[in-house]
Amino acid sequence: MSDKKRLDVDKDLWTIALEERDRNTEDKEKSQALQGVVDGDTNLFFVGSQNAGKTTLILQFLEREEPSKPTTGLDYTYGRKSKGAKMEKDVTHIWELGGGTSLSKLIEIPITTGSINNLSVILVLDLSKPEELWTTLEVALKQVTQRVNQVVSELKSSDPQLAQKLKQRRWKKFGEDHPDKDLLDPLPVPLLIIGTKYDVFQDFDSEKKKMVCKTLRFVSHINGASLQVRTRACSCA
Repeated sequence: MSDKKRLDVDKDLWTIALEERDRNTEDKEKSQALQGVVDGDTNLFFVGSQNAGKTTLILQFLEREEPSKPTTGLDYTYGRKSKGAKMEKDVTHIWELGGGTSLSKLIEIPITTGSINNLSVILVLDLSKPEELWTTLEVALKQVTQRVNQVVSELKSSDPQLAQKLKQRRWKKFGEDHPDKDLLDPLPVPLLIIGTKYDVFQDFDSEKKKMVCKTLRFVSHINGASLQVRTRACSCA
């Protein structure tokens, strides 16, 4: 076997996936540049606890009545909705990372310099498993934050205007004079934290519930996130 073929065989799946992503992105950007297409599509990235209901949330968002299936890697889907008299279509690209936080390398695929301007991150946590909740919350937030900051850093040289826009966006929700400014470290992209299976969680010991709720509110506040809880039948803010 030649050295070149041996190197190709030795590549792991993540490397192959990232190289394919880069090739596809480059081809898409060239095509859009030639056609004069402006990419204003919305990008949603779902990450969080395993079996917490991420796929179910996505199917409900897309208004699709079909059974959800376990996500074992990085899944992609999209939705379209017509708007205006000209029936132009809004397109939403949706990425879901399965397997809890074990596949962190794949975060590099949905969070890129091309997607970040219209990106929202949805962190889904299983409230029925508080013993796993904190690890998932800490690891997922760290991974997302590191990747977002890396992309913003790359933009400083390739698109400094967008990098500055993202930097300003961090404080838009709070304002420059917020009394908690020294504690805050908001993401430059919208972040939504959803606690699922609240119908199970509400039967827990009251002190445990109080601790979990206070901590989730604090983490959401310092990261500039919105926080919602959801039962298996409905959701509420």
